[in-house]
Amino acid sequence: MSEIARLLHGEDLSSPDAFHAPLHAPSEGDQWWRSSVIYQVYPRSFRDSNGDGMGDLPGITAELDHLAELSIDALWLSPFFTSPQRDGGYDVADYCDVDPLFGTLADFDALVARADRLGVRVIVDLVPNHCSSEHVLFRAALAAPAGSAERAMFIFRDGRGTDGSEPPNNWQSHFGGPAWTRVIDADGTAGQWYLHLFDSSQPDFNWDNPAVRAEFERVLRFWLDRGVGGFRVDVAHALIKAEGLPDWGGRADGGSSEGFPGWEAPMFGQEEIHDIYRQWRAILAEYDGERILCAEASIDPLPRLTNWVRSDQMHQAFNFAYLHHPWNAHGLRHVISSSLTAFDAVDAPTTWVLSNHDVVRHASRFGLTDGPPRGGDGIGRSDAQPDTATGLARARAASLAMFALPGGIYLYQGEELGLPDHTAMPDDARQDPTFVRTAGERIGRDGCRVPLPWQAAAPAFGFVDAEAPATPWLPQPEGWAEYARDVQSADPESTLSLYRTALQLRRDLRLGAGSLSWSRDFEASDVVAFRNGEVLVMLNMGEFAAPLPEGTVIATSTPGSVTDGMLAPDACVWLMASAG
Repeated sequence: MSEIARLLHGEDLSSPDAFHAPLHAPSEGDQWWRSSVIYQVYPRSFRDSNGDGMGDLPGITAELDHLAELSIDALWLSPFFTSPQRDGGYDVADYCDVDPLFGTLADFDALVARADRLGVRVIVDLVPNHCSSEHVLFRAALAAPAGSAERAMFIFRDGRGTDGSEPPNNWQSHFGGPAWTRVIDADGTAGQWYLHLFDSSQPDFNWDNPAVRAEFERVLRFWLDRGVGGFRVDVAHALIKAEGLPDWGGRADGGSSEGFPGWEAPMFGQEEIHDIYRQWRAILAEYDGERILCAEASIDPLPRLTNWVRSDQMHQAFNFAYLHHPWNAHGLRHVISSSLTAFDAVDAPTTWVLSNHDVVRHASRFGLTDGPPRGGDGIGRSDAQPDTATGLARARAASLAMFALPGGIYLYQGEELGLPDHTAMPDDARQDPTFVRTAGERIGRDGCRVPLPWQAAAPAFGFVDAEAPATPWLPQPEGWAEYARDVQSADPESTLSLYRTALQLRRDLRLGAGSLSWSRDFEASDVVAFRNGEVLVMLNMGEFAAPLPEGTVIATSTPGSVTDGMLAPDACVWLMASAG
């Protein structure tokens, strides 16, 4: 019997017979990271406390109460270390100090102390694959001769060709152009080449060298001793490169291309990398309070990604398959099922994320009707523009559905305000090295990194706290007053109110530690329907309204989306199911 027939005959879709057997069993115990909600702060754009146009650590500390209201377990800080800021702080010059742009170590300690009083952990963003070319170790390597211990900290190689004028292999940088740069020796002659999978100002460390491993173990302990709750590990899949550094015919990001499967990429996913994380896990185990590791590992397919989250390695790994899912019910069901199956096989929680500092915000992404943005990492003024209303409705619906999934959730600052990307940013304001290195062929990620709006009527929408504030480091769209936190705080139907209510329900109902059972009757439709405990979740990704089963509505993504027992398109609802 179809779902419509069931409804017409008064049958209860919330009964156990209406669902498949649980795909994922409830979590046992109280390990916080298995069901966590972690909020990403991009410090440059969160809150500026001193009026210089750049967000800082005191600004974060001052607003922690607002984050605690979202029922989060931890906040993850994007890099705040000493850096020339050529790649937004992911070019680190000193791993054990705070860049003066953001404050001091004392400011960091104050942030951790305040967060601890609010019951919120602080996760530090560690960048171990590469550092800044201004790091003291790389400056020493440049000053030292070929074959020296200083150069062995990085990946230096002689060039190819009779005069060494060709790069050592054909690898390409993520940011465009070759992944190799040739150095000029002290005598003025051209010398060796060094590897940089990203910008030329970000040389890759040589993780085959025990001295590199020892240096980062020192860095881990430095921050653990200051009370951090763990580390998000940047480019966690790239530390070890294949022996001999062979040429590669696939994409620069290691993905499949022209018959080259991504798992064969010689710069990513090498087996020896897991020994590093086993040692890191052992170090974290020496500290109390369940400190965690989360991998940013761009690894396909999902079962292979789970090698990073076995019980002796990382606690979590970002789920990029989920992040990149299109607005399609069949595809979403598939990625959720595949994720839970793969991570359950190694007794690890899956994670769910819809936005971060590297991708178009989902309020804009889901508003695109002509496919993904150019280059996959930004939307420019000359590109097709998102439908703002559709994008926001779908973003709210997707977020509400995600909040009901078992496992860990990552939020990106500003998504609780429904922020879109800045898609009309002038080219001369852009700062992402991707835009520069590709001469604008790729827009880059500046659009999702714009400073947050706090007060609708204040200069710079309250991002800058000063009587005569400097211009924010990236321009804000003129129409952002409606997204400001002070406006949304007073509106019970705002996106901020939705996040506050739904995340509190998630915590109260223990949905993160729950289970998932798919509806039998909606599995071939444009409605994603599942049950977690006593909550029935329905996400309508189709073009037409869908019938709802009986039950008490406890959350809806959009006001007025439930009418006469029907769920509107681009909307999500939570129903409190009967006991069955």
